[in-house]
Amino acid sequence: MTIRVLLADDQALLRATFRILIDSAEDMTVVAEAADGHEAVGLTATHRPDVVIMDIRMPNADGVTATAAICARPELADTHILVLTTFENDENVAKALRAGASGFLGKGVSPDVLLSGIRTVAAGEALLSPAATAALITRFLATPDTDGFLALPDAVKALTDREREVTALAAHGKSNADIAAQLVLSPLTVRSHIHRAMTKLHARDRAQLVVIAYQSGLVKPHPHRT
Repeated sequence: MTIRVLLADDQALLRATFRILIDSAEDMTVVAEAADGHEAVGLTATHRPDVVIMDIRMPNADGVTATAAICARPELADTHILVLTTFENDENVAKALRAGASGFLGKGVSPDVLLSGIRTVAAGEALLSPAATAALITRFLATPDTDGFLALPDAVKALTDREREVTALAAHGKSNADIAAQLVLSPLTVRSHIHRAMTKLHARDRAQLVVIAYQSGLVKPHPHRT
């Protein structure tokens, strides 16, 4: 199955570079390019890509606004957004994650890391490594959302003890296999618990489940060391 990618960045040279890289991979192809957030929303609705590579800073509508607009449309629920940023602890990245982005990468990553990231979010997984998000979580995600992107649901209280336990481990960056080994469960059972927690919390994907876990206080961030 070919992963269909839409590029959203105001720098034409960078888009051209990404297109060459992505089109060179056997399992993915670029279906469209957008130069600003407004165009990104329209082209996403038209092409229904599997993944949108979204730059945070763009003219007209920025990446946060575009991410929120795309993720708010039920018909685009199968489109996953991978944010690219120069500043990995930027508050705008936190806003994009709250709005529904599946993860983020710095613009300086290697080609292999970018292609791997696209495959990860296309599969419905979160691209949130514990090391890369430590400062982000401590500074921005573990606080109430004041921008209205993500209301903290009372449904957190409706999670079963096992769902809370699995969600907490997921928020700490554990994979389904890691969680299964730690709790002596099958990976399929862990996946079912994650899915039920996402449904109860109205989380778009695993990344948003992680954000909710921290913002609701279900998980406390580790102290960040500078």
